[in-house]
Amino acid sequence: MLLDLIASRRVVFVGGKGGVGKTSIAAALALGRAGAGARVLLVSTDPAHNLGHLWGRPVGDEPTRLTGTGTCAPAAGAGAGTGTGAAGCVDGLEIDPERTAEQHLAAVAATMRRLLPERMRAPAARHLELARQAPGTHESAVLERIAEAVELGEEAYDLVVFDTAPSGHTMRLLALPEQLTSWTETLLANRDRSERFGAALLGLGGGEAAGRDAELRRILVRRRNRFARLREVVTDPVRTGFVVVLTAEPLPIAETMEVYEKLTGLGVDVAALVANRRSPADAGELLARRREQEDGHLGRLRQQVPDVPLLEVPLLPGDLVGPQALAALAGRLGRSSR
Repeated sequence: MLLDLIASRRVVFVGGKGGVGKTSIAAALALGRAGAGARVLLVSTDPAHNLGHLWGRPVGDEPTRLTGTGTCAPAAGAGAGTGTGAAGCVDGLEIDPERTAEQHLAAVAATMRRLLPERMRAPAARHLELARQAPGTHESAVLERIAEAVELGEEAYDLVVFDTAPSGHTMRLLALPEQLTSWTETLLANRDRSERFGAALLGLGGGEAAGRDAELRRILVRRRNRFARLREVVTDPVRTGFVVVLTAEPLPIAETMEVYEKLTGLGVDVAALVANRRSPADAGELLARRREQEDGHLGRLRQQVPDVPLLEVPLLPGDLVGPQALAALAGRLGRSSR
């Protein structure tokens, strides 16, 4: 059922409260779509990465093959996004926020050294050092990598599945593209004024300064377009959906309703809710009573969010580690739920 709901999407975010099984569901979705022939990029944006532990192999900041062989090309005649290729695969990538922020700041520093006049480089370097620990620095750097992953997905994969950080962090990230686009637009307006001044300098031997202005503007335009493109993709319900994972308990359900309201406010389509680790009704009195409590909690959730599919995944035996266990979970995600 859930696999059918996301079959036509190109980007799927999997999120929810910490500890509800987001990574397992994201990995099972990726594996299930790969089983249908899709080329899937599975990306973790959670600082507490678990993809490597879940798959039993190292996963780093560049795509690593988790399942499938060869180049993972689609079958003849299978277009991107169709999921009809015979050579499905899952590649995994864990975005390292610290490394990403350091790379981002290093790139900015290199650009400043190249474009700024000598007298401005020392003050700019001090400002950049202060920015290293400023609120939002890591988020904007991670957002750049998310945008890169979406672009890579459009070029080389049929689907990108994001295993996200706990809800609050993810909501801030999803709000950033619009904020950063507006901020960059303001910078571009300032650059336009600078370019007009630079054009005047051309007649006074100021060609070097004008050239720096033009290059800075190109950098800002590229950044603005990247964030605008990400915003366009994230808010397109045809291409992108958000799957909220929860457990049938009061706190995760309360957070799920809050996440749903924030996502709809941001223009992000909530494709499905997944109630994970549902207690069995036929395994003793304790679990049967717990099941009844869960039914009540889910009933309240259904009243609050009536129009989004709610799927239930049972509590499964054993440790959910490795491709075989994930394949079993993926099988559950392909079944209809009450």
